[in-house]
Amino acid sequence: MLDVEVVRTLTLGSGHLSAASGLVCVGQQMFVVADDEHQLGIFGATGAGSLHRLFDGELPMEPKARKVAKPDLEALVQLPPFEAFPHGALLALGSGSRPQRQRAALLAIDAAGGLQGPALEIDLSSFYEPLRARHAQLNIEGGFVSAGRLHLLQRGHAAEPANVVIGFDWPAVQSWLRGGEVPAPVSSARVELGDIDGVPLCFTDGTALAAGGWVFCAAAEATDDNYADGPCRGSAVGVVAADGRLLALLPLSLRCKAEGIAASLDNGWLRLLMVTDPDDRNAPALLLSASLALPA
Repeated sequence: MLDVEVVRTLTLGSGHLSAASGLVCVGQQMFVVADDEHQLGIFGATGAGSLHRLFDGELPMEPKARKVAKPDLEALVQLPPFEAFPHGALLALGSGSRPQRQRAALLAIDAAGGLQGPALEIDLSSFYEPLRARHAQLNIEGGFVSAGRLHLLQRGHAAEPANVVIGFDWPAVQSWLRGGEVPAPVSSARVELGDIDGVPLCFTDGTALAAGGWVFCAAAEATDDNYADGPCRGSAVGVVAADGRLLALLPLSLRCKAEGIAASLDNGWLRLLMVTDPDDRNAPALLLSASLALPA
């Protein structure tokens, strides 16, 4: 079991961020995407966070109407520098689980690690089309760039617990983001994650490691499709080698739904930060921390 500590709640100047679903750390700043917001949360080590707009318009406050209308931004990917983005970028991706959830927001990072300029909205419908042909219940939950590829994490569910890592050629993705042709996936690999109390663990986010390989978080949520929420039996963190071997899979000591993860290496130790989704807009998301020795 992996011991976790609650670092803080994700409070804003007014209110809080609730449905945290993706996390990227750049320098001292934490960027948090929430699946039922049109704005990105920005947090420092202490104090209240702020919001940066991703999409125009406001979402309904009534829970069922909000769930129907939300962009379901489930993945936040840090992109390395490329043409027009000399300091890299953030890409917030909709899950693709419904037609209105096929949008992305692209944000430039500046030299200081902050955000530069407004978000660029991207239509994901053509990008997701070949994925939907393979995964009838598409549900992209995380992503990262590593070894020349953009990797997206397809999340399974209790009725179809298939967790799949889908790879795209990174230069082809760069060209598409600059207005070129839509890239096709070049790889697909299933990862077996087991279960907690009989409920299968399914991907909720992933992040690359500088030394190769990657880290992911997964949740055991008792739901039979890619739309409905369900009771969460707990979460786990996994470490994957550069060659695809699953090196470690550890349940978290705190029962929660971990939906976003960031990792750094420090003298052979993995330092992890995670954000949670309480599935309750009245409850703030939590920032968690944990450490573990890098598995061999």
